[in-house]
Amino acid sequence: MISPEKIEEVIEQSQYLSRDLSWVQFNYRVLDQVTAQRRTILEKFKFLAITASNLDEFFMIRVGSLYNYMDYNKQRLDYSGLRELPFRQKLLHESQEFVQKQYQYLHDLLPKCGENNFRIIDGEEILQEEEEAVAAYFQHTIFPMLTPMVYDNYHTFPILMNKLLVFGVVTNIKGASKASRKVSFIQIPQNLPRFFEMHRGETVIFLPIEEIIRKYVYKFFRNVDILGVSLLRITRNGDFTLDESDDMEVDFVQEVKQKLKTRKTGRVVRLEIEKNYSTWMLSLLKSRWDIEEDNVFEVEKLIDLTCLWQIVGHKDLSEFLPLPHEPVKPLAFLRQEENTQKKRHDDSIFDRIKKEDIVLHHPYNSMEPVLEMIEEAAEDPNVLAIKTTIYRLAKDSRITSALLRAAENGKHVSVLFEVTARFDEENNIREAKKLQQAGCFVIYGVTQLKTHTKIMLVVRKEGQNVVRYVHMSSGNYNESTAKLYTDIGLLTTNEIYARDVSEFFNAITGHSDPDRYEQLLTAPNFMRHQLIALIQNETRNALDGLPAGICIKINSLQDRAFIDALYEASQAGVPVELIVRGICCLRPKRTGLSENINVRSIVGDFLEHSRIFYFHNNGDPKIYSGSADAMVRSFDRRIESLFLLLNPNAIQQAINLLSYNLKDTMNSYILHEDSNYYKYERSEDESVFNQHDEFFLITPESVSQANLYEEFLKPNQKLITPQSQIENNEGIETQSQETK
Repeated sequence: MISPEKIEEVIEQSQYLSRDLSWVQFNYRVLDQVTAQRRTILEKFKFLAITASNLDEFFMIRVGSLYNYMDYNKQRLDYSGLRELPFRQKLLHESQEFVQKQYQYLHDLLPKCGENNFRIIDGEEILQEEEEAVAAYFQHTIFPMLTPMVYDNYHTFPILMNKLLVFGVVTNIKGASKASRKVSFIQIPQNLPRFFEMHRGETVIFLPIEEIIRKYVYKFFRNVDILGVSLLRITRNGDFTLDESDDMEVDFVQEVKQKLKTRKTGRVVRLEIEKNYSTWMLSLLKSRWDIEEDNVFEVEKLIDLTCLWQIVGHKDLSEFLPLPHEPVKPLAFLRQEENTQKKRHDDSIFDRIKKEDIVLHHPYNSMEPVLEMIEEAAEDPNVLAIKTTIYRLAKDSRITSALLRAAENGKHVSVLFEVTARFDEENNIREAKKLQQAGCFVIYGVTQLKTHTKIMLVVRKEGQNVVRYVHMSSGNYNESTAKLYTDIGLLTTNEIYARDVSEFFNAITGHSDPDRYEQLLTAPNFMRHQLIALIQNETRNALDGLPAGICIKINSLQDRAFIDALYEASQAGVPVELIVRGICCLRPKRTGLSENINVRSIVGDFLEHSRIFYFHNNGDPKIYSGSADAMVRSFDRRIESLFLLLNPNAIQQAINLLSYNLKDTMNSYILHEDSNYYKYERSEDESVFNQHDEFFLITPESVSQANLYEEFLKPNQKLITPQSQIENNEGIETQSQETK
């Protein structure tokens, strides 16, 4: 085992940051929302639940992927410079500290529940007048559903399901020696609510189901001694790859279904267990699952904080959640109404798109125009065809319903369903089958590539002409997440886009391989090369003494070649502003490497999901948006697209969007050279700017005022120089220690 000091030394020397350690930092930023004074207790519970859900996926996929290397003796060198075993040591240590922080925050919040009209109680706090209701719930609902599964010399070890609560009960024959101990497992079904709900006057009481089972567990074990009752939960490796080939699509779908089953039996990568557990049972489980002490997470109470969603969503507590903002009209609609001097509610969505490219910025703008377009297209006799890609859908999706109606109305409908969208595989397979049975032309993904791009094409006959309506976006065709995720989309009839999108559909649904597109950057063939060329153009401009600047807003930054190009740009004096919500493997502000690069992360009311790439281009900005992040998987293993903004109003709106992100003083976290993020601290003369509020107040006039270069990218204006960084090192080190 390598010493923690040596591990830190290796990490510090690397010019890249670890993807997985960066992710842990991201989850800390989400967890930090729990400390915000402006948030209600239910909001704080919501963010605790989000961090728990994030951590589940992290262990299933990222830690699972690490074990795929270790279990099969494959080598892996992390960006941090660490090999598999020391990296696991570091990663699990960081995860342990994170979980301790989660439960510390939960412990601090629990005493405040009563003043918000609810309480979470344990079995000892059940009042006498409540005993009858609790006993009846156990007897009539819980007891019939539970099945103890014993493990001994005559019974095989049961398959415990991923992410379900399980009781491990150690029993013995009365009067027998410890040598005859047995362990039985009682798995709590996922279709039972986590909390049994009662009322004490105006107060809602939440009694965890495990407290009820623990109270009556003796009913499962007659005439034996119960030596220990331990609540536990396991997380299994959920990372799988497909053996993709050119076989028929039905075989591909069957393989996806088969691989999904492996998530139920994959190797255990995490064990959560309540304190005061049976040490004998834990030793047995660690040996059985081949896990180390660091894989075991001890929890005092409430294993699996995703259970807090039941409280957050309780109808009697809705007053303790802030009212959501009402979406505002897209700026293009406001301009159209100003030009006509009256509101035209009777205009068809097709008419509005023909007048002007429409930029949609969700959730500030509703997804309704996109839904209107596809729903009108389904019923419009002039619409000839609809083509779209689907990655994730809402429950009871209006998109699916519209496509079904379109097929029933005799229109040609082509849908590329990405059936390997992680954790949405089963839903996508089910929805795709439904469309296929209705007569839609359905493609189940593309061999060896995940289709992540979000595009839609509607072909409509108008008189003697055929007009193509295009929608391109950074976000999914999911009307539920469109209310929670920030995304940018474009509705247009621009023929340049239409030609590119038509070619793109021919490539992904047929057997076409275009040499190039006019205004699209696409992966896997061209995107990395073309984006790096745009970075290098800024580098040349800076070296030639011309204005230069780069501003990029993405979810994740991990591709090494892309990072190296940004390092070179920084060394040439190009100001680089990066807004990276989650994973960032670039180390900013390192002298001689990246001192001209600033990195911030925005974490707040909405999940930042937009992707925008801004290149100053000597005063004639090139701005792309679309579905892609700067990751190896985006460039090499996914079908992605970025579209160049052409309309001047759309360009200015994207510039304003980036400007607001860089102005934000409420939700911003700044990445320092030491790889840690620090909450943005306003200066005394700086006012509060919360972009998650400001975007609801936006007007065409306010958008036209934004100048990204003058405000943020002009050299020596906002940038921290190497000398000023050295002068501030003492303060940075102090803040780092306080944060740690």
